[in-house]
Amino acid sequence: MEDKKGLHENNKHKNGYDFKFLKEKYPQISEFVIEKFDKETIDFSDPVAVKEFNKALLFAYYNIKDWNFPDENLCPPIPGRVDYIHHLADLIPDEKEVTVLDIGTGASCVYPLLGASVYDWNFVATDIDLDSLDYSQDIIDDNNLDAKIKLRQQFDELNVLKGITEEDDAFTLTMCNPPFYKSEEEARGANRRKSRNLGNNTVRNFAGNSNELWYLGGEKAFLHTYLYESSLQPELSKWFTSLVSKKENVKSLQDSAKKLKVKEFKVIPMSQGNKVTRIVCWRF
Repeated sequence: MEDKKGLHENNKHKNGYDFKFLKEKYPQISEFVIEKFDKETIDFSDPVAVKEFNKALLFAYYNIKDWNFPDENLCPPIPGRVDYIHHLADLIPDEKEVTVLDIGTGASCVYPLLGASVYDWNFVATDIDLDSLDYSQDIIDDNNLDAKIKLRQQFDELNVLKGITEEDDAFTLTMCNPPFYKSEEEARGANRRKSRNLGNNTVRNFAGNSNELWYLGGEKAFLHTYLYESSLQPELSKWFTSLVSKKENVKSLQDSAKKLKVKEFKVIPMSQGNKVTRIVCWRF
């Protein structure tokens, strides 16, 4: 098991993957396990193998028995997703009753599943796509998590917080994994490059529907909308947070935060192997 450098100290996957354990707990993964450099692994360019691998992790480590959604939706990598959850827990060490707003939960409902499993947090999860919410609800029902996770639909694709919050809402945290790209064309171009780098001629392993992958103006526009809308409801949440993939977007967000009277602004670095990202956090 190779060390997964950069993962949070509480991440169960920080020391690599125990395929013997995974095969015992989730036998279906066995057909996808291969030998490479005298170690067991899977073919990470194979979308079917990747999805089954993440199902195995959820089943073996997080007691998520059923996790089914269409192949055209994004398949989130569990080690990186649970890292976000662990870093959020560090922000609120003394909180007992935690309720989180997950913006753009997608068809996989991955953050609420992990937050409920690891920390027993409660979630309100939103998405603009009704089909994604339907699949998320099926996952919630199949895992008996209806008491922990509630879903809401966002009807305006340009809004982030506006339109989905209610008068008596009071969140401990808000979290978000924003769309990276400005358009479908930009997303497809990036997927083709990633696919070539993996030696794969298809782009299926980088699936994702429109609202998961792009937003008018891209990640920067989304983040600034999120920040501005949070300033209109500063009491909505103790901390507002988001993943940020592009480092250059942090500075402009920080500059805008000062103008909007943000009291505290933090940047938490995250990495998994060679992939580097960060969480931005602000509060009023």
